[in-house]
Amino acid sequence: MSKTDVSGLSQLGAKVDLPQRPEDAVLERVPSGNKGKDYLVRFTAPEFTSLCPMTGQPDFAHIVIDYVPDEWLVESKSLKLFLHSFRNHGAFHEDCTIEIAQRLVSLLQPRWLRIGAYWYPRGGIPIDVFWQTGKPPEGLWLPDQCVPTYRGRG
Repeated sequence: MSKTDVSGLSQLGAKVDLPQRPEDAVLERVPSGNKGKDYLVRFTAPEFTSLCPMTGQPDFAHIVIDYVPDEWLVESKSLKLFLHSFRNHGAFHEDCTIEIAQRLVSLLQPRWLRIGAYWYPRGGIPIDVFWQTGKPPEGLWLPDQCVPTYRGRG
């Protein structure tokens, strides 16, 4: 088994302050040891937080990111720091979701990526946002994201 090249990483194993804004967050990547194989990587952020750009009130989401790597994997600590950088960031649900996806696509150039952002309602209306780069690779085992739609009292 080959060892993953971590020589280019600046955050893993180091004390790092939380970035205050998504644009300040440093997303890092490592070479994939399984290039040419179609497999799914899933990250789940069940307690994602951002701020409403109009009211400054917190918005909460359960975010699921699925991707099929090509040459790169996202380094998970850098992804956690990036996602946490939205805590004081004012943006609409749609903008947060697409910004996360676009940053990952730009960094990783994956064979395929999808994001499901299941936002909890404030004001009574959940706003769920879904995006993907295209069709998943043929034959890929693609499990359901298993996040039920929001149900109030009914």
